[in-house]
Amino acid sequence: MKKLLIFLIIAFTMNLHAQITSADRPKLVVGIVVDQMRYDYLSRFWNRFGEDGFKRMVNEGYNFENHHFNYVPTLTGPGHTSVWTGTSPMNHGIISNNWYNKFEDKMVYCAADESVEPVGTTSSAGKMSPHRMKVTTVADQNRLHTQMCGKTIGISIKDRGSILPAGHTANAAYWFHGADEGKFITSSFYMKELPQWVQDFNNSNVAESYFKTWNTLENISTYKESGLDVNNFEGGFRGKNSASFPYDLKQLKAQNGNFDLIVQTPFGNDLTLDFALAAIKAEELGKDEDTDFLALSFSSTDKVGHNFGVNSKEVEDAYLRLDKDLAELLRYLDKNVGEGNYTVFLSADHGGGDVSAYLESVKIPAGYFDSKSFTEKLKTFVFQEYGKNNLIKNISNDQVFFNYEALDEAEIPTEALEEKIAHYILQQDRIHMVFTRSQLEGSSFQHGIGELIQNGFNQKRSGDVIFVLDPAVVSYSETGSMHGSGFPYDTHAPLIFFGKGIKHGSTTQRSEVIDIAPTVSALLGISFPDAATGKPLYIMLDN
Repeated sequence: MKKLLIFLIIAFTMNLHAQITSADRPKLVVGIVVDQMRYDYLSRFWNRFGEDGFKRMVNEGYNFENHHFNYVPTLTGPGHTSVWTGTSPMNHGIISNNWYNKFEDKMVYCAADESVEPVGTTSSAGKMSPHRMKVTTVADQNRLHTQMCGKTIGISIKDRGSILPAGHTANAAYWFHGADEGKFITSSFYMKELPQWVQDFNNSNVAESYFKTWNTLENISTYKESGLDVNNFEGGFRGKNSASFPYDLKQLKAQNGNFDLIVQTPFGNDLTLDFALAAIKAEELGKDEDTDFLALSFSSTDKVGHNFGVNSKEVEDAYLRLDKDLAELLRYLDKNVGEGNYTVFLSADHGGGDVSAYLESVKIPAGYFDSKSFTEKLKTFVFQEYGKNNLIKNISNDQVFFNYEALDEAEIPTEALEEKIAHYILQQDRIHMVFTRSQLEGSSFQHGIGELIQNGFNQKRSGDVIFVLDPAVVSYSETGSMHGSGFPYDTHAPLIFFGKGIKHGSTTQRSEVIDIAPTVSALLGISFPDAATGKPLYIMLDN
């Protein structure tokens, strides 16, 4: 009798779960990744935001205030991939934007694919696909669950920002090709020619319309949440003497890559939204019972941050404008998909640090790392120790790759070279920590930088010695912000869920980037991505 009662309870619970997931499944999931968005932008600019963008999502949705990346490097390719696959580079294989491929003996780009053809352009900018990503995304799982009836569309200024989130089974991924063309393109991985609506969009001169003056949205004197408009820590644009408002894009475009200039301003996000709204309408996303996915990445915030720095007036203006874009997107979804019929999540692919030169100016430990000099010194050291100049194949992305054939020929044990190089590197200025392949493969780090390094270490693709720079030390120019580390300024990012199936609330409980895809999977009642290591965020989902 007891066993029968347990069986009935389990059966009832399973049936109730099936009923709930069927009834509560949204018609459209919009996953928004804001490139280089620190969590504290929400609090820093909160009083400047309107009521219908970020504030609406937080006030009506669920805000995870202690959300972090659980690996390094915190870069765009790994970030977008981890959000959508529910796992870290350890498993999904996108270990950087570009990395040394030891099997091809060359640097490779995370989305590049010579086997496909460009569509919508003749430029090699169209030779892209997700083939280097080793696992499925949550959008892939939805396609499988719906027998390929639920659509997936990826959209971003950056190719990797649309391709990697949309996954292997996407109906389409579109990215912006600037230069002298200024249009959204794709590759033969997805289709043979652009749909008519994309051609119409490209021919409408929408992109051209953004060659206008970029001035602050509000009076610049009210921008109290950022530093001085004229300072020594910003890059700016060629053809303008100072990095200060206003910027006449029409006048500056010839010296700054023509259409490439637009994406370096908040107008790149406006253009992305224009295209996304056109996609929702033309593709009829959210119009039937099979859940569709829109993978949407706003990338121009990253361009602005790299150029002007996280404390700039330009970054503040970019987020005030992005807030308006979000409000417009939500209003469009309310009208065209129906309020209560869609779910949105918003996160970032990484954060960003203050300009190291600025930190130095206010007496905070920071600085710059000369990668070229370091590489020369390390190779000289190895030659002096072993009398061989071919033991190292490559040094990139803070990793050292060995030449295994040369080691075998010289009868040098791999572990011996690891230890020798690790000890040498640790003695160098601006080095925080060093890890070897033997350490990462032979032990399990449970916290701290060691855990982040291990989660970003792909056994097949990563190097043999990995080093970590000191906090606020970057290998970058002395103007503009950089990211990539495992420190909080790079790992702490927003995570907000909003819409159907999402209760209102917030938590300071830690969540991680790998939890996003399993949470969406649980919300839809579909299988997790095939290598997912994250967990559903039950604090939001469970009643």
